[in-house]
Amino acid sequence: MSADCVFCKIVSGAIPSLRLFEDRHAVAFLDIAPLAPGHTLLVPRRHATRLIDLPPDELADVVRPLPRLARAVLEASGAEGLNVLQNNGPAAGQVVEHVHIHLIPRRRGDGLGFRWNAGRYGAGEAEDIAARLRRALECAGA
Repeated sequence: MSADCVFCKIVSGAIPSLRLFEDRHAVAFLDIAPLAPGHTLLVPRRHATRLIDLPPDELADVVRPLPRLARAVLEASGAEGLNVLQNNGPAAGQVVEHVHIHLIPRRRGDGLGFRWNAGRYGAGEAEDIAARLRRALECAGA
């Protein structure tokens, strides 16, 4: 629990929310600044700033209700699709420094979207980054 974290305050009940789900590991509630009606946030009960701050078993417990929540968001909102989004760090768009997963209902023509500026690797670049990633995974014990 972090005393100055808005999501910790929501989890503890100090700040009211429209809770949709809770268990020992996580709480889901409506986002107060939704991108679409039904925009839901899933947060771990324990404060962790980034996804990598959660041990794998704990993260598994947090995301376990994700399929159930996704089905509920789709059904209740009548959306055609759903974005599941998780940002890590300010450069990635994380505003609240508590791990959270967005479930955002989507419809064709809703005006939401991503700038997906896909690129291409230069000669040997993909092999180089793949080798660096494999080394990093070995060092991380993955």
